[in-house]
Amino acid sequence: MEPAKSKSANKKQTKIVVDYGKVPPQATEIEESVLGALMIDNTAIDKVVDILSADSFYKETHQKIYKSITELYGNRSPIDMHTVTEQLRKNGDLEEVGGPYAIAMLTAKVASAAHILFHAQIIAQKFMARELIGISTDVQTKAFEESTDVDDLMQEAEGRIFELSQKRQKKGVTQIDPVIDEALARLNKAAAQTDGLSGVCSGFHALDKVTSGWQKSDLVIIAARPAMGKTAFVLSMAKNMAVDYNIPVAVFSLEMSNVQLVNRLIVNVCEIPGEKIKSGQLEPHEWAQLDVKIKKLEGAPIFIDDTPSLSILEFQTKARRLKEENNIQIIIIDYLQLMNASGMKFQSREQEVSTISRSLKGLAKELDIPIIALSQLNRNVENRGQGSEGKKPQLSDLRESGAIEQDADMVCFIHRPDYYKIYEDPNTQKDLRGIAQIIIAKHRNGATADIDLVFKHEYARFMNEEDTVDPFATLGSKLNNAPLPSYSSYNLPPHNNEDTPF
Repeated sequence: MEPAKSKSANKKQTKIVVDYGKVPPQATEIEESVLGALMIDNTAIDKVVDILSADSFYKETHQKIYKSITELYGNRSPIDMHTVTEQLRKNGDLEEVGGPYAIAMLTAKVASAAHILFHAQIIAQKFMARELIGISTDVQTKAFEESTDVDDLMQEAEGRIFELSQKRQKKGVTQIDPVIDEALARLNKAAAQTDGLSGVCSGFHALDKVTSGWQKSDLVIIAARPAMGKTAFVLSMAKNMAVDYNIPVAVFSLEMSNVQLVNRLIVNVCEIPGEKIKSGQLEPHEWAQLDVKIKKLEGAPIFIDDTPSLSILEFQTKARRLKEENNIQIIIIDYLQLMNASGMKFQSREQEVSTISRSLKGLAKELDIPIIALSQLNRNVENRGQGSEGKKPQLSDLRESGAIEQDADMVCFIHRPDYYKIYEDPNTQKDLRGIAQIIIAKHRNGATADIDLVFKHEYARFMNEEDTVDPFATLGSKLNNAPLPSYSSYNLPPHNNEDTPF
């Protein structure tokens, strides 16, 4: 009796597996319909070839058949049950898929290819679900292992999900009429602007005149060698946008902490040397100056994220949230080479940077806002000969990846001639001391140009050339640093007046 009981228990165990076991997401009957439709309608492949790959099919036999169909499509050969059978024979897969009879039966199951696009989308969804299950199962298995580093595992999971999401992001074709309507709406909006700007104003008049403002969906690369003032430039610009024009700006600082970044903004706005802000050794009049001018920053729509070694997937998530919750109009990244594409495998750092730059361009289009990314230049600039032209950056100087230039809608360089002890323009005899040149080297939708700005090194501040120096900026020194007890002692207009000394 004991063996019989054991046998019954085994049956019960088998039944439990059958009842509660899970089969991966699949739609094999729909797969058969799609394959059959592709062989009875020679044009049906055009509708699904960018949606499906051989891996999208659950059954291995269906993968082989679809592979043969796409090979015929690539060779511009007719697609029917005879040509597909012959292609499978050439590939050595005919018997594995069930022979000519199996191919004939696929075509017999469908009457037309009318619903092939809908069916293809179902197959693609099932494939994505299987991929997600595979990733989550692998992550779960590794998470149980004692030797697994959790941070590394999270980065790997992020990277694999990001790769999967990139495969999924496909956009359909749009008939031109609604696009014309949108283009005209933007044109009318730009025409209504008295300053003639159609994009986000940088606050640098000569630059805005060439660019018409930073344009929606553009990826802008601003590159320079160290010490040229990349961060100072974008912070001056962020201040112009947020403080002067109330434009919401997001700044992703991968190099500086949020406090360091805000200190740079305080130096910029309050016009107090950075060394004094860092040490806190301010003169009495500088404390008064700080108290008045820092109010410009309070409440400004500047959003700072100082996550170090930010992954492209994490950046995308945060950027989408900032757009949704705060309606940011522009994103600044300091700087591109400090980002990573964690979890994905690359043969070189150049390939990783290419993926990052391509993703940034895609996100700019998705959010319909400009993204400005700072970038390093290689040492070619330092190795070139002396002279004003010799030290100017070139597109070939972009560090780590030519894809940065390819993906960018605009590439700008920051060049300070006086850094290289070049104090005079040989052509115009213009004094170049304190001048920073913004070189627009690539402009996909406009002209290239060299723009001159004033760079105040002690305040890490870029200014328009026509901007006058604050007549009271050096008031303390003119009074031999005499104690200035309060702002009201100056008997000057209220501090919200544009003519105030601070």
